[in-house]
Amino acid sequence: MTAIDWAGLTLFIVCWLGYDPLLKLLARRSGSLNTDMLTVRQAWMTAMTHREIRLLDSQLLGHSINSGSFFASSNLLLIAGVAGILFGGDQALRGFSAVGAEDVPVKLLEAKLGLVLLCLARGLLDFIWSIRQMNYALALIGAAPEVHSEADKVAFGEATARVLNPALAAFSQGVRGYYFALAAAAWLFGPIWLCAGVVSAFALLVWRQSASPAARAIRTARRLLEVNHGRQA
Repeated sequence: MTAIDWAGLTLFIVCWLGYDPLLKLLARRSGSLNTDMLTVRQAWMTAMTHREIRLLDSQLLGHSINSGSFFASSNLLLIAGVAGILFGGDQALRGFSAVGAEDVPVKLLEAKLGLVLLCLARGLLDFIWSIRQMNYALALIGAAPEVHSEADKVAFGEATARVLNPALAAFSQGVRGYYFALAAAAWLFGPIWLCAGVVSAFALLVWRQSASPAARAIRTARRLLEVNHGRQA
Protein backbone atom coordinates (compact mmCIF):
# COMPACT_ATOMS: atom_id res chain seq x y z
CA MET A 1 0.00 0.00 0.00
CA THR A 2 1.10 3.56 -0.63
CA ALA A 3 1.52 6.21 2.05
CA ILE A 4 -1.82 7.76 1.00
CA ASP A 5 -3.54 4.38 1.40
CA TRP A 6 -2.15 4.05 4.93
CA ALA A 7 -3.19 7.62 5.74
CA GLY A 8 -6.71 6.99 4.48
CA LEU A 9 -6.99 3.72 6.39
CA THR A 10 -5.72 5.39 9.57
CA LEU A 11 -8.26 8.19 9.14
CA PHE A 12 -11.00 5.57 8.68
CA ILE A 13 -10.03 3.73 11.89
CA VAL A 14 -9.77 6.97 13.90
CA CYS A 15 -13.20 8.16 12.75
CA TRP A 16 -14.80 4.73 13.22
CA LEU A 17 -13.45 4.26 16.74
CA GLY A 18 -13.62 7.92 17.70
CA TYR A 19 -17.26 8.50 16.77
CA ASP A 20 -18.75 7.24 20.04
CA PRO A 21 -16.38 9.27 22.30
CA LEU A 22 -17.09 12.38 20.23
CA LEU A 23 -20.82 11.75 20.53
CA LYS A 24 -20.53 11.51 24.30
CA LEU A 25 -18.60 14.79 24.34
CA LEU A 26 -21.29 16.49 22.25
CA ALA A 27 -23.96 15.09 24.57
CA ARG A 28 -22.29 16.66 27.60
CA ARG A 29 -21.98 20.05 25.90
CA SER A 30 -25.14 20.58 23.88
CA GLY A 31 -26.86 17.22 23.65
CA SER A 32 -27.11 14.69 20.85
CA LEU A 33 -30.03 12.97 19.19
CA ASN A 34 -29.16 9.51 20.57
CA THR A 35 -28.72 10.83 24.12
CA ASP A 36 -31.95 12.85 23.98
CA MET A 37 -33.80 9.75 22.81
CA LEU A 38 -32.81 7.97 26.04
CA THR A 39 -35.05 10.41 27.95
CA VAL A 40 -37.82 10.16 25.36
CA ARG A 41 -37.90 6.35 25.51
CA GLN A 42 -37.88 6.33 29.28
CA ALA A 43 -40.86 8.69 29.25
CA TRP A 44 -42.54 6.38 26.73
CA MET A 45 -42.06 3.29 28.91
CA THR A 46 -43.27 5.15 32.01
CA ALA A 47 -46.38 6.29 30.11
CA MET A 48 -46.86 2.68 28.99
CA THR A 49 -47.24 1.53 32.60
CA HIS A 50 -50.09 4.02 33.10
CA ARG A 51 -52.13 2.64 30.20
CA GLU A 52 -54.66 -0.12 30.76
CA ILE A 53 -54.39 -1.33 27.16
CA ARG A 54 -50.82 -1.48 25.81
CA LEU A 55 -51.62 -2.52 22.24
CA LEU A 56 -50.24 0.75 20.85
CA ASP A 57 -46.91 0.28 22.62
CA SER A 58 -46.48 -3.27 21.35
CA GLN A 59 -47.36 -2.20 17.80
CA LEU A 60 -44.82 0.63 17.89
CA LEU A 61 -42.09 -1.68 19.14
CA GLY A 62 -43.13 -4.34 16.63
CA HIS A 63 -42.55 -1.77 13.88
CA SER A 64 -39.00 -1.24 15.19
CA ILE A 65 -38.40 -5.00 15.20
CA ASN A 66 -39.58 -5.21 11.58
CA SER A 67 -37.21 -2.38 10.64
CA GLY A 68 -34.32 -4.17 12.34
CA SER A 69 -35.19 -7.39 10.52
CA PHE A 70 -35.27 -5.57 7.19
CA PHE A 71 -31.84 -4.02 7.73
CA ALA A 72 -30.39 -7.32 8.96
CA SER A 73 -31.68 -9.11 5.85
CA SER A 74 -30.27 -6.38 3.60
CA ASN A 75 -26.94 -6.60 5.41
CA LEU A 76 -26.83 -10.35 4.90
CA LEU A 77 -27.39 -9.97 1.15
CA LEU A 78 -24.65 -7.35 0.89
CA ILE A 79 -22.27 -9.54 2.89
CA ALA A 80 -22.99 -12.46 0.57
CA GLY A 81 -22.28 -10.28 -2.48
CA VAL A 82 -19.00 -8.88 -1.16
CA ALA A 83 -17.87 -12.26 0.20
CA GLY A 84 -18.67 -13.87 -3.15
CA ILE A 85 -16.21 -11.52 -4.87
CA LEU A 86 -13.62 -11.62 -2.10
CA PHE A 87 -13.50 -15.42 -1.87
CA GLY A 88 -14.34 -16.15 -5.50
CA GLY A 89 -10.70 -16.39 -6.58
CA ASP A 90 -8.45 -14.21 -8.71
CA GLN A 91 -10.80 -14.34 -11.68
CA ALA A 92 -13.68 -12.87 -9.69
CA LEU A 93 -11.42 -10.17 -8.26
CA ARG A 94 -9.99 -9.27 -11.65
CA GLY A 95 -13.45 -9.19 -13.17
CA PHE A 96 -14.63 -6.87 -10.41
CA SER A 97 -11.59 -4.63 -10.83
CA ALA A 98 -12.27 -4.35 -14.54
CA VAL A 99 -15.67 -2.70 -14.04
CA GLY A 100 -14.37 0.51 -12.49
CA ALA A 101 -12.32 -0.15 -9.36
CA GLU A 102 -8.77 1.18 -9.13
CA ASP A 103 -6.21 -1.04 -10.85
CA VAL A 104 -4.21 -2.31 -7.87
CA PRO A 105 -2.54 -5.59 -6.83
CA VAL A 106 -4.89 -8.39 -5.88
CA LYS A 107 -3.82 -8.33 -2.23
CA LEU A 108 -4.67 -4.64 -1.91
CA LEU A 109 -8.02 -5.18 -3.61
CA GLU A 110 -8.72 -7.96 -1.11
CA ALA A 111 -7.90 -5.58 1.74
CA LYS A 112 -10.33 -2.99 0.38
CA LEU A 113 -13.15 -5.50 0.03
CA GLY A 114 -12.27 -6.93 3.43
CA LEU A 115 -12.78 -3.52 5.02
CA VAL A 116 -16.23 -3.23 3.44
CA LEU A 117 -17.05 -6.75 4.61
CA LEU A 118 -15.89 -5.93 8.15
CA CYS A 119 -18.20 -2.90 8.35
CA LEU A 120 -21.17 -4.89 7.08
CA ALA A 121 -20.48 -7.84 9.40
CA ARG A 122 -20.26 -5.54 12.41
CA GLY A 123 -23.56 -3.95 11.38
CA LEU A 124 -25.22 -7.36 11.02
CA LEU A 125 -24.18 -8.35 14.54
CA ASP A 126 -25.54 -5.04 15.85
CA PHE A 127 -28.90 -5.58 14.14
CA ILE A 128 -29.16 -9.16 15.47
CA TRP A 129 -28.45 -8.03 19.03
CA SER A 130 -30.86 -5.12 18.61
CA ILE A 131 -33.69 -7.44 17.54
CA ARG A 132 -33.03 -9.76 20.46
CA GLN A 133 -33.18 -6.92 22.99
CA MET A 134 -36.30 -5.43 21.42
CA ASN A 135 -38.00 -8.81 21.84
CA TYR A 136 -37.01 -8.73 25.51
CA ALA A 137 -38.54 -5.25 25.83
CA LEU A 138 -41.68 -6.46 24.08
CA ALA A 139 -41.98 -9.27 26.62
CA LEU A 140 -41.66 -6.74 29.45
CA ILE A 141 -44.45 -4.66 27.94
CA GLY A 142 -46.64 -7.74 27.77
CA ALA A 143 -45.76 -8.65 31.35
CA ALA A 144 -46.32 -5.16 32.78
CA PRO A 145 -48.34 -5.72 35.97
CA GLU A 146 -51.44 -3.79 36.94
CA VAL A 147 -49.80 -1.91 39.81
CA HIS A 148 -51.42 1.03 41.59
CA SER A 149 -48.38 2.54 43.21
CA GLU A 150 -46.93 5.43 41.20
CA ALA A 151 -43.43 4.53 42.39
CA ASP A 152 -43.84 0.95 41.13
CA LYS A 153 -45.08 2.17 37.75
CA VAL A 154 -42.10 4.49 37.36
CA ALA A 155 -39.69 1.77 38.48
CA PHE A 156 -41.09 -0.76 36.00
CA GLY A 157 -41.01 1.82 33.20
CA GLU A 158 -37.38 2.63 33.96
CA ALA A 159 -36.47 -1.06 34.00
CA THR A 160 -38.11 -1.59 30.61
CA ALA A 161 -36.37 1.49 29.23
CA ARG A 162 -33.01 0.07 30.36
CA VAL A 163 -33.67 -2.84 28.01
CA LEU A 164 -35.16 -0.81 25.16
CA ASN A 165 -32.48 1.90 25.07
CA PRO A 166 -29.53 -0.46 24.43
CA ALA A 167 -31.64 -2.27 21.84
CA LEU A 168 -32.22 0.86 19.80
CA ALA A 169 -28.65 2.04 20.42
CA ALA A 170 -27.47 -1.20 18.77
CA PHE A 171 -29.89 -0.50 15.92
CA SER A 172 -28.30 2.94 15.46
CA GLN A 173 -24.83 1.37 15.43
CA GLY A 174 -25.98 -1.04 12.74
CA VAL A 175 -27.27 1.80 10.58
CA ARG A 176 -23.99 3.66 11.17
CA GLY A 177 -22.22 0.64 9.70
CA TYR A 178 -23.79 1.44 6.33
CA TYR A 179 -22.23 4.90 6.36
CA PHE A 180 -18.77 3.53 7.06
CA ALA A 181 -19.25 0.66 4.60
CA LEU A 182 -19.95 3.24 1.88
CA ALA A 183 -16.84 5.16 2.93
CA ALA A 184 -14.82 1.94 2.81
CA ALA A 185 -16.24 1.13 -0.63
CA ALA A 186 -14.95 4.50 -1.87
CA TRP A 187 -11.43 3.12 -1.29
CA LEU A 188 -12.00 0.89 -4.33
CA PHE A 189 -11.60 4.01 -6.47
CA GLY A 190 -8.46 5.21 -4.72
CA PRO A 191 -7.15 6.45 -1.35
CA ILE A 192 -8.25 10.04 -1.98
CA TRP A 193 -11.80 8.78 -2.41
CA LEU A 194 -11.47 6.87 0.88
CA CYS A 195 -10.42 10.03 2.74
CA ALA A 196 -13.26 12.01 1.17
CA GLY A 197 -15.77 9.26 1.96
CA VAL A 198 -14.69 8.97 5.59
CA VAL A 199 -14.77 12.73 6.22
CA SER A 200 -18.15 13.06 4.47
CA ALA A 201 -19.73 10.15 6.37
CA PHE A 202 -18.33 11.32 9.71
CA ALA A 203 -19.42 14.92 9.19
CA LEU A 204 -22.90 13.86 8.07
CA LEU A 205 -23.35 11.60 11.10
CA VAL A 206 -22.23 14.31 13.52
CA TRP A 207 -24.48 16.91 11.89
CA ARG A 208 -27.50 14.62 12.05
CA GLN A 209 -26.82 13.91 15.72
CA SER A 210 -26.27 17.49 16.84
CA ALA A 211 -27.62 20.09 14.41
CA SER A 212 -30.22 18.52 12.12
CA PRO A 213 -33.86 19.64 12.38
CA ALA A 214 -34.77 16.26 13.91
CA ALA A 215 -32.05 16.61 16.56
CA ARG A 216 -33.18 20.12 17.50
CA ALA A 217 -36.85 19.09 17.69
CA ILE A 218 -36.11 16.05 19.86
CA ARG A 219 -33.88 18.17 22.11
CA THR A 220 -36.82 20.52 22.69
CA ALA A 221 -39.14 17.59 23.38
CA ARG A 222 -36.63 16.11 25.85
CA ARG A 223 -36.49 19.38 27.79
CA LEU A 224 -40.28 19.53 27.96
CA LEU A 225 -40.41 15.96 29.22
CA GLU A 226 -37.80 16.72 31.87
CA VAL A 227 -39.75 19.78 33.04
CA ASN A 228 -42.96 17.74 33.19
CA HIS A 229 -41.20 14.98 35.11
CA GLY A 230 -39.85 17.56 37.58
CA ARG A 231 -43.35 18.93 38.19
CA GLN A 232 -44.75 15.46 38.83
CA ALA A 233 -41.92 14.69 41.25
